[in-house]
Amino acid sequence: MWSDNQIIKSLFNRRMLICVFTGFASGLPLYVVYTLLPAWLRSEGVSLTNIGFFALVGTPYTWKFFYSPLIDRYPLPFLGIRRGWMFITQIILFFIIAAFGWFEPNISLWSIAVLAFALALFSASLDIVLDAYRRELLPDSELGLGNSIHVNAYRVAGLIPGSLALILSDHLSWEWVYFIVALFILPGIFMTLFIKELEHKNKTPNTLKDAIVLPFIDFFTRNGVKQALWVLAFMLFYKLGDSMATALSTPFYLDLGFTKTQIGIVAKNAALWPMVIGGMAGGLLMVKIGINKALWLFGFVQIITIGGFVVLAEVGNNLAVLAVVIAFEYLGVGLGTAAFVAFIARSTNKTFVVTQFALLTALTALPRTFANSITGIMVDYMGWSNFFWVCIFLAIPGMLMLFKVAPFFERSE
Repeated sequence: MWSDNQIIKSLFNRRMLICVFTGFASGLPLYVVYTLLPAWLRSEGVSLTNIGFFALVGTPYTWKFFYSPLIDRYPLPFLGIRRGWMFITQIILFFIIAAFGWFEPNISLWSIAVLAFALALFSASLDIVLDAYRRELLPDSELGLGNSIHVNAYRVAGLIPGSLALILSDHLSWEWVYFIVALFILPGIFMTLFIKELEHKNKTPNTLKDAIVLPFIDFFTRNGVKQALWVLAFMLFYKLGDSMATALSTPFYLDLGFTKTQIGIVAKNAALWPMVIGGMAGGLLMVKIGINKALWLFGFVQIITIGGFVVLAEVGNNLAVLAVVIAFEYLGVGLGTAAFVAFIARSTNKTFVVTQFALLTALTALPRTFANSITGIMVDYMGWSNFFWVCIFLAIPGMLMLFKVAPFFERSE
């Protein structure tokens, strides 16, 4: 059990500040893919079915563990093995995001899809390095708090594509909107230049075979094959329900008759403070009660959050209800993600952090990519209310798996 003094000391150290920057840098490009692009396409008249299939451009997030050993094996000739890859991926992401504004969805949908795939590829590559750096940076006792701060900064970054960009789109051309969003890549680039390269517990692998094979052998032998399979299944199912429920959230709000400016303003005011305050409280609570109990508690909050979408679907165009739903979405999903990412970090071995972290986070991206690709078809077939009820049902298997991977009364750091 941590004392209040230890918590305050950890909360205000340099490692937590770095976690703010890693979270923001990681979250911005992903929310461009999963929030801004669907809103842009829907506002330009693209069908829900096509928007749903756009989730498939996120496949790099699901197979990044295949090429993560390359990032660990072949450092770039500047800034070090972690910082070099951070720098080059963010530079490329800046130009990709800015380029979206040059295309018209009704004319160049395939070109936009290719560009979105490239965005996801370099975003996933950046995540590989940021996750590895953060795992090496944080001692085990700070995993819960550090990952909570990372996730909440990640969610704050989502307000740029999900709020600011929508408001600006009613006043500026999309070319300017995407350029302004791209500018928010710059803080992550500056962070890369000012942080120091860490001394890696794992030296650069001597061969590509070592980089690929040894991390998988370690993962499946450390706690036994059976437990490893339970962990992998849990990674797949824990956030399946809320991932599908939020996949088309902005098109859902637009279909209810809310304007892009209304959505942006409500998201900014209703989401930011609940997310920041709740996220910090969740991180501190995780320190107090441990990662296992947090997974249970925040998992139930996620399910309640999905129920809010059911209510909004029934009520319709009501700004007050929209504000409550968005606030709970950012709070509930953010809390669940914070505990989940801390669990992922705890499940990795620092010696093989790049490939193992990439493997586990890739599994968490499978629902967001493949299950979410059929959400548009599901909504067209069953309507919004029934769709969200299905999402609630799909959240239950992941909760049941907690009995195997994170028992409530088992002690955890």
